[in-house]
Amino acid sequence: MIFRNPLSGLLRRSLLLIFFCVVGFVASEVLVADDKPPTVSVATWNVEWFYDDDITDNDTDIGREMSSPSRSEWDWKKREVAAVIADIKPTILCLQEVENRDVIYRLRQQLEQEHGLRYRYAFIPGYDFGTGQDVAIMYRNGLVEYSRREQSQEMFDSQQYYNLSKHLIARFEWGEGDERESLVIFNSHLRARPEKADLRQRQCRLIHRWMQDAIRRGDNVIVTGDFNTEEDFGHESPQGAVSIVRGLVTAATDDDLLDAHERLPEDQRLTHISGRQYDRVFYSAGLGADDPGRRDLVLQDVQVRRDLVVRGGVDTNHWDDLYKIPHDERDLSDHYPLVVEFAFR
Repeated sequence: MIFRNPLSGLLRRSLLLIFFCVVGFVASEVLVADDKPPTVSVATWNVEWFYDDDITDNDTDIGREMSSPSRSEWDWKKREVAAVIADIKPTILCLQEVENRDVIYRLRQQLEQEHGLRYRYAFIPGYDFGTGQDVAIMYRNGLVEYSRREQSQEMFDSQQYYNLSKHLIARFEWGEGDERESLVIFNSHLRARPEKADLRQRQCRLIHRWMQDAIRRGDNVIVTGDFNTEEDFGHESPQGAVSIVRGLVTAATDDDLLDAHERLPEDQRLTHISGRQYDRVFYSAGLGADDPGRRDLVLQDVQVRRDLVVRGGVDTNHWDDLYKIPHDERDLSDHYPLVVEFAFR
């Protein structure tokens, strides 16, 4: 028997948002820190319409249109995404363009059954009612809390900010006592299209406002995701989205973030099939320098794993004829995983 929820899609997602915000808060009270692993790797990947073949739970026309057209195609997508994750084996994986909690659960099952990898996940439904897309975080260890945030009325009235319908904030901890190491990760998916640059700037201003105090305290902070920015590394506008989210537009320097793209060779910075650098990892200064007085996290490697996504040549007809392209030639996503690795030393 199939149970049909009588609630409208809009109301159902709103109730879920309230419920999972509470769940995320409660989880922070009961989880404890894990032991320090040798390394912690963080990957961000837009998995491009990671939607199953069931369209009955899609509230948008484009969500139904972009869903997997059949069970076999959904199985292919889930299987291949899991294979990429199994190759990278990130400690923490920030995903964008996922449909809902269920597809993340199915991906988790695939990783355990096919690759022997056990992941847990953090998910709170957002409210992108235009596409229905969401973000999620999968992780192997360390999570102690996760949440979403909203603007205050004062912030909203200032018109300096623009809401983030797709974001998730998670805090991880490893070790005990004075040796405990924390890491806060902000996973985001900003508004797309070049003509929406102003909205992205306001979204980035909101992210930085929320994370500013933690950065100033010297906490380990990563802001990552799909920023949809047209600004490539080294060519950012002084007042653009990247400069804003990094804190470079403020007079102070103690709220600045570094850009992991700086650690990449120039010919390896592309993260999107179009040749753009939409996907980024920005990190606080403490993650880039070793503290000689304690065993802490220090950045040691950055990679863009285009090799795991592109099959043969880049699809020239990727968006128009995706499901007509043979599996062994079809690019798995229009984005490539960006992976940063930190070592405890």
